[in-house]
Amino acid sequence: MNETKVVRKFRYPEPNLDNKSILVTGGTGSFGRGLVSTVLKRYRPKKTIVFSRDEVKQADMAQEISSLENPSIRFFIGDVRDRDRLESAMNEVDFVIHAAALKQVPTAEYNPIECINTNIIGAENVLRAAIRSGVNKVISLSTDKAANPINLYGASKLAADKLFVAANNLSGANGTRFSVVRYGNVVGSRGSV
Repeated sequence: MNETKVVRKFRYPEPNLDNKSILVTGGTGSFGRGLVSTVLKRYRPKKTIVFSRDEVKQADMAQEISSLENPSIRFFIGDVRDRDRLESAMNEVDFVIHAAALKQVPTAEYNPIECINTNIIGAENVLRAAIRSGVNKVISLSTDKAANPINLYGASKLAADKLFVAANNLSGANGTRFSVVRYGNVVGSRGSV
């Protein structure tokens, strides 16, 4: 007898971001720029907030996306180390994508306290600000280097991952939902080989 096996792949439904407010920490980085561009092309969000500490990159990005003529874009100067600024930026935000981090392995090794302050304390600030601001969902961008880390960068991202997963307990059954997605090296991104 010839039986055919049916393999079903589970696909998460694509979120509808129309009329939603989205904040991207590290929004001027490689991932943030690509995400914001995609969101503005595919959806009609109420607000798209680019949160980063580099005013020059924000000005460059604003110029690049001005051709999209999207009134939803907002640029917030801020650092994930500043919880108060994060809370201000997250006012009436539905979704947060946390992509801000110190990502260069040699930089993290040479500046360990800065790496910990940004990647771990910054992650804690993001999750606490999200809970206080009533954000619906937060996705933290992690790295393949967080799996069995051999350097401080990977270890700091693993610690941040653990914070985000545990944050679901802090927020309660009906509070903010937290997720982590691990992201590998991307050709053409800053710092890629």
